Amino acid sequence: MNWSMYTADRTTHLKIVVVGLAAALLISVIGIAAQQFNLGTDILTAQAPTVIKAGGPVVFTDRAGTTIR
Repeated sequence: MNWSMYTADRTTHLKIVVVGLAAALLISVIGIAAQQFNLGTDILTAQAPTVIKAGGPVVFTDRAGTTIR
């Protein structure tokens, strides 16, 4: 096995290039498929945005029963 890029032979370089190209191809295929696969997000974006307003103050207590504001 060739552990250094400087002393690697031709087949090792070829393996690295092939693995890199396969990974790039896989990522691009997944990206194109994800772009074309629609989960109904266009319907969600066509609706008006939902506005959530803050409520009143909330009081919490810890296990000892002391009030935390």
